[in-house]
Amino acid sequence: MSSALALLGGPPVRTEPYPEHTTIVDDAEERAVLPVLRQGHLSGFSARPGSRFLGGEQVRALETEFAQRFGVKHAVTFNSATSALHGAVAACGVGPGDEVVTSPYTMCATASSVLMQNAIPIFADIEDRTFGLDPAAVEARISERTRAVIAVNLFGHPARLDELREITDRQGVPLIEDNAQAPGASYQGRLAGTIGRIGVLSLNYHKAVQTGEGGVALTDDDEAALRLQLIRNHGEVVVGEIGMADLENQLGWNYRLSEIHAAIGRAQLPKLDRMNEIRVRLARRLSERLAVYDFLVPPREDPGCTHGYYLYPMRYLAEELGISRDLFLRALQAEGVSVAGGYVKPIYLIPMYQRRLVYGRSGCPFTCGHYDGTPDYEPGACPVTERLYREEMLTTDICKYPNDESEVDEFVAAVAKVADGAGALAKV
Repeated sequence: MSSALALLGGPPVRTEPYPEHTTIVDDAEERAVLPVLRQGHLSGFSARPGSRFLGGEQVRALETEFAQRFGVKHAVTFNSATSALHGAVAACGVGPGDEVVTSPYTMCATASSVLMQNAIPIFADIEDRTFGLDPAAVEARISERTRAVIAVNLFGHPARLDELREITDRQGVPLIEDNAQAPGASYQGRLAGTIGRIGVLSLNYHKAVQTGEGGVALTDDDEAALRLQLIRNHGEVVVGEIGMADLENQLGWNYRLSEIHAAIGRAQLPKLDRMNEIRVRLARRLSERLAVYDFLVPPREDPGCTHGYYLYPMRYLAEELGISRDLFLRALQAEGVSVAGGYVKPIYLIPMYQRRLVYGRSGCPFTCGHYDGTPDYEPGACPVTERLYREEMLTTDICKYPNDESEVDEFVAAVAKVADGAGALAKV
């Protein structure tokens, strides 16, 4: 292979497109779906009191299987993890004028679920070890308006959940886990997603197991489970029938999962461990081979924790190689390997937060009269997050099925080639 960098006119390491990332979808899903199709009842839900309020046979069976797999009393399915996050925020009693502390370095739905309740996201900085909320930063952001904290188990590794739980317990507010990227990951002998009052999983098509679109909320709290069920399915029509006097946040939506999606989920769930094993095996191989490069900090698995490797995150240290993260990234991408920089822009820097516009033009929920705080959405609010976004973060998805060791080794070859050519890049 030529040593000339592709960015400088040489041949790339990889020229073929990558296979499409998916889960293992085989005849198990077909066998699960066909009886549902032939029966003709594609949704078992009805928004009225009675047995159908909780969904059909497949939905209820999937919820039982998720509860058993994760060792919790209740699993409540939703049509997406975004819906489940909104349900979790509402079920915890969050409303107009309240604040919820969460991470700025995550998919935007984590914070949007707070806005959906006309409440205010307050962003605390993350730590650059596992990329979860920094407990000290959370403590500094909590105020008398705080009604919940949403921790994000980012990239597949649990946040510092015991420390976060100690803070929320002391403050008397619930901890919610956005566990969309870490199904099956463990934290000190427990499964991520089961440590907060409510944990949310994603069944989106690029997660470890999928239904195409879907989500699940996990909880051991009976009241939280009931509220999740009400929020999912137009709960305002049944609260009178069940004798529920507290109507707070019982306005419901159509967040229901279909019988077909649930049937697919039942076939997928037994494959979770296998899918995670594939990602872990490839990620550890990649970490071993990248260990010789002092300009890359590979992801870590904290003691007592396991990692789901939804993505493989790396910190790039420009001072060690002598070229910027963005130039290193461009050179790697020119070699044809799958790599991205920055992950996501810090949420508070996107236009909706910068302009304080969510609903119409009135400024709600920031200026609706219920809220008298001043959230910090200014550049520099979360310096660790911004440093990672602008200067250090690189991610690759090559540890996902159906990739194998050859893609990992090819990625390492591309890193080696760019590292060898860094001097030439620095001169251009």
